[in-house]
Amino acid sequence: MPDAVLREGPLTGTRIAVLVESDFYEPEIFYYQRRFAEEGAEVDFLTRLWGNDSLTFTGHEWRAPFTADRSLEGIGDEELRRYAALIVPSGMVADRLRYTEDVDMPAPATELLRRAFEEPTVLKGIICHGMWLAASIPGKVRGRKVVCHNNLIGDVRNMGAQYVDEDVVVDGDLVTGRTGAHHHLFARTLIDLITAGQARRAG
Repeated sequence: MPDAVLREGPLTGTRIAVLVESDFYEPEIFYYQRRFAEEGAEVDFLTRLWGNDSLTFTGHEWRAPFTADRSLEGIGDEELRRYAALIVPSGMVADRLRYTEDVDMPAPATELLRRAFEEPTVLKGIICHGMWLAASIPGKVRGRKVVCHNNLIGDVRNMGAQYVDEDVVVDGDLVTGRTGAHHHLFARTLIDLITAGQARRAG
């Protein structure tokens, strides 16, 4: 699918990062590609490239291809702070990205998420099974209000998070969504929060 055409909008000049891997939920990923661009935001799809210039992944529903050429590894703190939001999507993306060769070290994607939690200006958007990526850094969600797929409720409670039975839950700089099918509500919430944050800083 070709890149979305940016238009002038309330998020012009804003960058949003979305993690991607195989078995992604096509309606969600393609929606983010178009919806955020519609508001003027530039969307970077990040993955672990394993030394390749790019990788083409296949979706979960229809095996649709999606090519990513931006590595999540090597992103410094300054570059990370340039993102208004880091999104961990639904599907099997989080499970694939949490693989680590050294069981005593976090996966690169998990480490990126951990560092994002240290940056309050970066919204952390985690939807559906995306919470898998935070499983090895439970302290980052402990005590926080979240929603997730019903299959992960036991996981988030074991992580010390407070499960809330709503489609989208906002707890400060953490935004969580129930399932991939709620991606439009999840994206709308992120857009509204980013816009409100920009207005506060401008005022």
